[in-house]
Amino acid sequence: MSAPEEADAKKTGFSISLSNTSKFYPGVVALDDVSLQVEAGEIVGLVGENGAGKSTLMKVLGGSTAPDRGTITINGQDYDFLTPPLATELGIAFVHQELNLFENLDVAANIYIGREPHRYGFLRLVDNEKLYREAQSLLDRLGATFSPTTPVEKLSLAQRQMVEIAKVLSVDARLVIFDEPTSSLPVAETEKLLEIIAGLKAHGIAVIFISHRLHEIVTACDRVLVLRDGRMVGELEGEKINHDTMVKLMVGRDLKVAYSPPAMERGQAALSARGIRTGTYPHREIDLDLHSGEILGLAGLVGAGRTELARVLFGIDGALGGSIHLDGEEIRFASSADAVKAGVFLVPEDRKGAGLLLDMTIAENISLPNLVAYSRNRLVSRENERVQAERSRAELDIRAPSVTVRTGALSGGNQQKVVLAKWLAMEPNVIIFDEPTRGIDIGAKTEIYRLMRNLADNGVAVLVISSDMEEVIGVSDRVAVMHEGHITGILDRDRSSEENILTLAVGKSI
Repeated sequence: MSAPEEADAKKTGFSISLSNTSKFYPGVVALDDVSLQVEAGEIVGLVGENGAGKSTLMKVLGGSTAPDRGTITINGQDYDFLTPPLATELGIAFVHQELNLFENLDVAANIYIGREPHRYGFLRLVDNEKLYREAQSLLDRLGATFSPTTPVEKLSLAQRQMVEIAKVLSVDARLVIFDEPTSSLPVAETEKLLEIIAGLKAHGIAVIFISHRLHEIVTACDRVLVLRDGRMVGELEGEKINHDTMVKLMVGRDLKVAYSPPAMERGQAALSARGIRTGTYPHREIDLDLHSGEILGLAGLVGAGRTELARVLFGIDGALGGSIHLDGEEIRFASSADAVKAGVFLVPEDRKGAGLLLDMTIAENISLPNLVAYSRNRLVSRENERVQAERSRAELDIRAPSVTVRTGALSGGNQQKVVLAKWLAMEPNVIIFDEPTRGIDIGAKTEIYRLMRNLADNGVAVLVISSDMEEVIGVSDRVAVMHEGHITGILDRDRSSEENILTLAVGKSI
């Protein structure tokens, strides 16, 4: 029997179960008598709204959180709790939504970092030949087309996901937990990742797949477990795994994603770009008009230059050429602070890295962009902060026990609402959303869409960048489509079909 076959044979007997698991925090029941079981060679989907308990459950499996009650059983052995080293030793591994790679190192170094093979001898030098040989074997197994000597900084997001999966395989993982692995991937790369996950199943590895993209759950999973308010409320198999049934279990009622009706009419151009050139495509020009009272969608394939345009419009990056006009007057933003003073705001794609300070409270994040408004005698008034934060919490339905809660403790949907709250407190003229519902559950998505429409109905100009085709069509009054650094076409709502958008996104005309 070959080495890979022996490894696969060892995995066939793997099983893990949690019995009557509970976890309590002050004022919060994170897990309430939850039980689950996962066997070798099956893909189990785990779904639920943000705050349903998915993250806490995975932390229990990974050993970073000890349950207050319950038993973890792995291959017949009972444990009251796990530790991260023990979980790794038992073959439990994670592929997280936020990748954990060193961009300045090559692929092989990232796969084996801290576990590099060494030559025998006094100096214990790294055995580079063995390092790259074993890394290449893992990449071959995944069907990767890049080399183990490739610097990670040169890889696409999907390729970086492959490196994370190779890390998992390198430690002989027996259960791989994928936490929102496709949230930033386009369609083609998502399909490749799902193929890789199916390959893990074929090799006898158990998989837990967490995703808010329910069509992926339908495609990939053998069983689906549904969490709501910390409790396991349903298990689906076979033909019972469908979008509507999962949503009903997740939210406790029938719920369709609610797209608001289009604007009756749009106002004057609030923000205009003429001949804008960005650093990514220095020889391509962008012309765009964003009107008051409308939601303009910005679609395009990954790499089309949408985020780069948003960064220029918000003053983070300077344009290489062209001009920007606000309410008909030419403006030049030297920084994002200038944009904020002019009432132009950005809700960034990376809300954790660029939109919030996670160690600060809800109230502190909301007040941060405009501290002067909350100050008395040049000192920030905590009472003024609290009053505004409570108002925002009520208006946006930010679900937290207090506005003094650390923002990093909130679910993704509630974190997005805090980003919105800090800008809404300053009365925006123009607001740009970059991938606004990434990693957000279906209920929170509907709330975000409602907030967008309310902004437009109150005369705000709204620009929405999204890779989700259904979303960009559903929320937008018009859709502008980008290809390689320029606008290839703008579609009115009645012409905004997937076919038309994709045709323009690949650089063709319609």
